[in-house]
Amino acid sequence: MTKTVLVVDDDPTQRRLIQAVLEREGFAVAHAENGDAAIKHLQSGASADVILLDLVMPGISGQDTLKELRARNFAQPVIMLTATGGIDTVVQAMQAGASDFFVKPASPERIIVSIRNALSMGALKGEVDRLKKHASGRTSFSDMVGNSPAMTMVKRMGERAAKSSIPILVTGESGVGKEVIARAVHGSSERAGKPFVAVNCGALPENLVESILFGHEKGSFTGATDKHLGKFQEANGGTLFLDEVGELPLDMQVKLLRALQESEIDPIGSKRSVKVDVRIVSATNRDLAQAVNEGRFREDLFYRLNVFPIEAPALRDRREDVPALVDHFIRRFNVEEGKSVVGASAETLALLTGYDWPGNVRQLENAVYRAIVLADAPYLQAYDFPAISGVAAPPPEVESVASQRPQTLPTAEQLVAEMPHDPPVRILDARGHLRTLEEIERDLIALAIEIYAGHMSEVARRLGIGRSTLYRKVREQGLEDVVKGAGGEGDTAAA
Repeated sequence: MTKTVLVVDDDPTQRRLIQAVLEREGFAVAHAENGDAAIKHLQSGASADVILLDLVMPGISGQDTLKELRARNFAQPVIMLTATGGIDTVVQAMQAGASDFFVKPASPERIIVSIRNALSMGALKGEVDRLKKHASGRTSFSDMVGNSPAMTMVKRMGERAAKSSIPILVTGESGVGKEVIARAVHGSSERAGKPFVAVNCGALPENLVESILFGHEKGSFTGATDKHLGKFQEANGGTLFLDEVGELPLDMQVKLLRALQESEIDPIGSKRSVKVDVRIVSATNRDLAQAVNEGRFREDLFYRLNVFPIEAPALRDRREDVPALVDHFIRRFNVEEGKSVVGASAETLALLTGYDWPGNVRQLENAVYRAIVLADAPYLQAYDFPAISGVAAPPPEVESVASQRPQTLPTAEQLVAEMPHDPPVRILDARGHLRTLEEIERDLIALAIEIYAGHMSEVARRLGIGRSTLYRKVREQGLEDVVKGAGGEGDTAAA
């Protein structure tokens, strides 16, 4: 996705100059003539990834504009610029939250480097904040990427369900992000900050399902050398996410139903039940209603889990979210891999948006990850996604020389064919090979002497060498007769 730079400067000429520099590098540019206009621009919801802010403007100053932006929780990186600047000004700008500062007029390279550094720092801060929320169980629906109608409906339903303890069943194809929705439900509820425990029911060994979910006492069976709490007790006070719940064996479905109804579990080998306070969010990519009809899933458990269903849409049903998802993954993998990819080209975004993505968001995530690892250009290109575009990237050795020389060198016959039929100075010999530099130089000096009738001062000037150098070459290459024949004997004698 193209990054947008908001240029805030009262000088229209400066705004146009900066715009020209930024657009050459693939950035989109928005303008504001003063601080108030910049604040209105951001309040309107218009895009701005970086702000270039002039320090001295009529009305509200750059410093005050920056303070106002931060007070209104606009977190975009701000780069201050001014016609004059001292150390005190720089310190004040940095203390107010500016990420960089430079004096006008700045070179295009300085501007671009500053913007890219600001974007990198912003991505790093965003990734740190995301990881903190993820680790503390405070990820909310506002952190979910995508504003398509389908995702907007999911967010609205999820936010309403999160305010109660109602059991939620998230349905959808594999890879659509069902766990992301479950985490958002947890982070938007009063249980935020409490444990969030995810269990993939389809990956549990059948003989260990009961122990993993409900726990066991020491010595309760062979190999039980220690007491194990189980996932229900680990999630006590928080949320237990049962992914692929349709894969549970029938006998475990009975025990799960009792745990949900009575809010208590029976660990293996325990003499008494244990009370638990757990919010259940389950998910499946199967049709549980059909599984009930086929006898593979208990009907009473189905109704217990399916109190508040949320269907996660497939990525092909919310294609308008693809650019935002690509941008999100680029920022994330830039930080993880130490890369500095700015975004994806318009052609690449059109390609990715038009693809059906049978593996949904998970497939897109992995495709962007691979592209980031292999990318050498500032923007991801179609050939960075060969499995989708069918276009292979050119080999590195070809890319490195492609801009420096032709792909195929011409043959000697082609060179001869392109030259005049009777050139005054021959470049190639009779076999089509290049003549030596000394031979070519001798013929060139002889030609110049003939053209300028032996006037050696003019010959030297035209050849771009000194007269003494010219006479030395005449003697070394035996061209005295040529000089005399051209009528330059008097000139030679005078030298």
